[in-house]
Amino acid sequence: MRETFCSPSGFSLRHDVRFLADENIPRSLVQSLLDEGHDVVRIGTLAAGASDPTVLELARREGRVVLTFDKDFGELARASKLGSPSGVVLFRLPITPSDGARLARIVSSRSDWSGHFAVVDSHRVRIKPLPILD
Repeated sequence: MRETFCSPSGFSLRHDVRFLADENIPRSLVQSLLDEGHDVVRIGTLAAGASDPTVLELARREGRVVLTFDKDFGELARASKLGSPSGVVLFRLPITPSDGARLARIVSSRSDWSGHFAVVDSHRVRIKPLPILD
C-alpha cells in the first residue's frame, strides 16, 4: 500500500473527479466541495436510505468516487470489483459538523482518487488501487 501525506499547499485547481457523498458525510463538507467547484452529489438526493452495495453501484454507473465514514465500503469495493473512474475515500478521523472546509482541503489536495480505495486519517492518506473491470 502506497502511503502519501496531505500537503495543505498542494491544492489542485482541476476538479476532474466526480464525488458521491454517503449519508454519513457532513453537509458542510459537501457544501465546501461545491463551493470549490467540485461535482459532488449526496446519496440522499439520488436514493435516500440506499444500501451500501446500491451506493457502490450508483458510483460505478455514474463514475463517482464515494466519500464515506463507513468502514464496510473497503471490503465491498474490493468484492464488487469497483474500478476506475469510481473509487472510495474512507475518512477515519474525528470531526465536528464545522469541519467541512478542512475535509474539503484534504479532498482537493489530490486528483488521484479515481480507481483507488483511500483511507484518510489524522496524519496521512493511504491509497491503493482497486481492481479494474475488464
